[in-house]
Amino acid sequence: MNAPDAVDVVALGESMVTFLPSRAGRLADVPSFERAIGGAESNVACGLAAAGFVVRWVSRVGVDGFGDHLVETVGGYGVDVSAVGRDSSRPTGVYFRTAGERGSDAHEVAYYRAGSAASAMSVENVDLPVVRAGRVLHLSGITAALSDDCLGLLRELTAPGADRPLVSFDVNHRAGLWRDADGPRVLLELARGADIVFVGEDEAEEAWGVAGGPAAVRAVLPEPSVLVVKQGSVGATAFVSAAGSGGLAAQFPAPLAGSPAPSVDTPASSGTFVPALSVDVVATTGAGDAFAAGFLSATLRGLPLRDRLRHGHLWAAAALTVPGDLAVPPSRAHADRLVAVGDDTWGTLRLGPGWTQAGTAPEEVRSP
Repeated sequence: MNAPDAVDVVALGESMVTFLPSRAGRLADVPSFERAIGGAESNVACGLAAAGFVVRWVSRVGVDGFGDHLVETVGGYGVDVSAVGRDSSRPTGVYFRTAGERGSDAHEVAYYRAGSAASAMSVENVDLPVVRAGRVLHLSGITAALSDDCLGLLRELTAPGADRPLVSFDVNHRAGLWRDADGPRVLLELARGADIVFVGEDEAEEAWGVAGGPAAVRAVLPEPSVLVVKQGSVGATAFVSAAGSGGLAAQFPAPLAGSPAPSVDTPASSGTFVPALSVDVVATTGAGDAFAAGFLSATLRGLPLRDRLRHGHLWAAAALTVPGDLAVPPSRAHADRLVAVGDDTWGTLRLGPGWTQAGTAPEEVRSP
């Protein structure tokens, strides 16, 4: 086998065809739906590829029209989809959702993913050298919940090894996906084996019973080199260990995507906090994936920790101001201009639908 071409990021996980409602209301009352795609890892892959990084998505889909649509759509963002397997005996997963926000009483989601092609991913049918060819490997806890084979694959990919890339892990706790009560324990195990971890303050409390803020989350997750605790509309706090800073620099000996190697941040026991932006929210679906993609993009460029968090917030704002899971991120120049503003100006920014397309100066996107 030839050595796989090196890429900036490999993202592994299930993507499904999503059906978005034509109007608000119960699923029983919605007359029609618009087709889109959704998947935590493919969302990250598409965002990073749209921003100019070399990205590969690894998954499995059925030999069906929905599988064709997924591969063509993800590939249309510039993502390498050559490692996506086709399964003739299992279908591509699909799901329907209402217009209500996730977590609200009116929100409904109907998943048709049991027995999907992606749920059959395993150490045996996934090309591990191709998966490990990225400088960063991005995974999420959703994959671990799909099947025992998928969990075995994630345990293999997060295990220590000479050929292991930097592992980014988004906890993505989805209680309804787990087949037993072991989900929280498994997610903690996988997160402790990763290098960069993203977790919501609310999901840390739901999964692990951790209350007391970001510092309490760090106390139960001291192992990751970088831990990002997302605090919803409040902001996000990142912790970087002294060993982790050196480890990050060591894993990026050469520039990625024309950027310098990541800088070494001064570790702070209290973490680095960056407030979220004021956003005119259209839908929250996909915002967490966009945040992770924005943070990883800035990490690959070697930006300081504060700027990585700000890029995360900006990419999340791009997703929050569109109705589907995927949003094209702001151009690098536009995002860098906003990231560079002072703290006072950052606190006055308000972003609404279409802001990523505007060639505006920071002053022109402030709230009135």
